[in-house]
Amino acid sequence: MQSVISTNEERMKKTVASLKEGFASLRTGRASAALFDRLRVDCYGEKSPLNQVANISVPEARLIVIQPWDKSLIGEIEKAIRSSELSLNPSNDGKVIRISVPPLTEERRKELVKLAKNQAEQSRVSIRNIRRDANDELKKLLKNSSITEDDETKGTAELQKLTDSYIAQVNQVLEEKEKEIMEV
Repeated sequence: MQSVISTNEERMKKTVASLKEGFASLRTGRASAALFDRLRVDCYGEKSPLNQVANISVPEARLIVIQPWDKSLIGEIEKAIRSSELSLNPSNDGKVIRISVPPLTEERRKELVKLAKNQAEQSRVSIRNIRRDANDELKKLLKNSSITEDDETKGTAELQKLTDSYIAQVNQVLEEKEKEIMEV
């Protein structure tokens, strides 16, 4: 019974971690190197993550500087940024790419909050599905007489506590991201 609970708790942790990772790439009004975590650049015939072909720094609150390790990749990096859904306009001087992060409009902020809420809801649903799977595992163990009815009842209660705890974490992460997005 304990293995079922610990295995599924691990899955819930991964769901929350995945949500945080997804939120890191959501653009706010502030410059952040995490915006480019999912961006891939065509590099020597292969798609490589941007952070593996260039140094990304944030010298000011609204400025990102990308310095490729190989200067011949500047065009490819610029192309990847322009074609991404980040809506950023890079400019280069032959050595580095500078990206000025414009402040978000009120309308865009609301869209991003809506997007964040959708991602959080998907995480909540995922956590509930994990709970359902774990409860099903406990019922199978009960049916096979591997555990008693009391164990199954305790396990179900423990899973519910875990579920509530991880859903609260999702709500907390969402609340923090909302504040960050709506901050002017």
